Amino acid sequence: MTAERKTLQAHVPGEYQPTAVMPDVRVVKIGGQSILDRGRAAVFPILDEIVEARRQGIQVVLLAGGGTRARHIYSIASELEMPTGVIATLGKYIPMQNARMLQMLLAKHGGLYILPDDFEKLPLYLQMGCIPVMSGMPPFGYWEKREEGSRIPPHRTDAGVFLSAEFLGSRRAIFIKDEDGLYTDDPKKDPTATHIPRITAQELTARGLPDVVVERVVVEYLPRAQWCKELQVINGLKPGQVLAALKGEDVGTIISA
Repeated sequence: MTAERKTLQAHVPGEYQPTAVMPDVRVVKIGGQSILDRGRAAVFPILDEIVEARRQGIQVVLLAGGGTRARHIYSIASELEMPTGVIATLGKYIPMQNARMLQMLLAKHGGLYILPDDFEKLPLYLQMGCIPVMSGMPPFGYWEKREEGSRIPPHRTDAGVFLSAEFLGSRRAIFIKDEDGLYTDDPKKDPTATHIPRITAQELTARGLPDVVVERVVVEYLPRAQWCKELQVINGLKPGQVLAALKGEDVGTIISA
């Protein structure tokens, strides 16, 4: 072992414990297909609740999903046999467009479009009362890995939300969708599906459900997280759910590490 490595280890006693950069920030995703694609009727009430939360002193970082248009580009690029890294790069532009639209809607309330490189400016933006808005797509781009049997990038906007929450040190990542959370099956297809209010990542994986409300890679990462130990999935179409989640209430489904 080199002297330099010994010196570095000497300054890291015990188990590695990273700094929680901004643990009080709520990291929130507005779903693309589930919310944004529904237009004004779905989006405006949610933004009203986010603005109200900010008025109450709750710091929010808002991330946007891609939705139907992102799925369209994934389908075309896959049919053309594009590498996974190219598909990931193409797919990032749709949630960026959605984030820009959300920023414009929130502009009069301090909505501010940011890029991943702006993370170090978040303390300033939040102290000024802004609502930072960004794409949920993680910036892996051409370096995205390929999963066996698929060209579709495994790290999409749900993964980006989780990774952002983990970096900032947030205890919980919040996903605003059009369902009450996790069910035993897709409730849109199976009316007998039952709601699951709370479950661990290990239990969820063991169940092998045909439909999981968030990207499976996020469930796989959750037990290894240092800070983000919970995923909260809520129904943004139900009045009051978003504000309740931002206040820390256990509405919807909680998936824990």
